[in-house]
Amino acid sequence: MTKMTLASYPHMLGFEQLERLLERTAKSAEGYPPFNIEQTSDHSYRITLAVAGFAEENLSITVEDRQLVIRGRQGEDTHERVFLHRGIAARQFQRSFVLADGVEVGEAVMENGLLHVDLTQAKPETIVQTINIRKG
Repeated sequence: MTKMTLASYPHMLGFEQLERLLERTAKSAEGYPPFNIEQTSDHSYRITLAVAGFAEENLSITVEDRQLVIRGRQGEDTHERVFLHRGIAARQFQRSFVLADGVEVGEAVMENGLLHVDLTQAKPETIVQTINIRKG
């Protein structure tokens, strides 16, 4: 079976970068920490990450070149502790989400071990452009 790509559609011009972006994003969809994405209205979304064990100062949220990047880094445990079982991971993470044009990051709220990041998308304007035809 042949893999369908955006280049397979002759009316989709200039979308090669989008295709590479989709492939890269699909590879990072699994992993840690788990997350939800919900649509909260016609033009707003909420990303929720399960970040139990992280304090607000251990998390950073940035927007870099149309990507929302959420990073978590826990400090070193300075207490000498002896674990009989250690099932709670104390590791760093980075989650990236590609933002479409017009998507703005709103507030971030931490509650009950969940980090909520709200996004809004401006309604795009319809632009009609007329191209003049000249004689050659």
